[in-house]
Amino acid sequence: MAADEKAKAKAEQVNGKSKETVGRTVGNERMTAEGRADQTKGDARQAKEKIKDVFRD
Repeated sequence: MAADEKAKAKAEQVNGKSKETVGRTVGNERMTAEGRADQTKGDARQAKEKIKDVFRD
């Protein structure tokens, strides 16, 4: 289960980065902001999983 959540976190980060890049390229500020938000959600999910790993061991 933890590996699945870690994969989701990484996917959110990657999708967010690509969305941010596309938004900057086409000059769409909303898409750029959404990309940053997706990256932040991925970062938060990854941090949560790391904390769970610390307490699991």
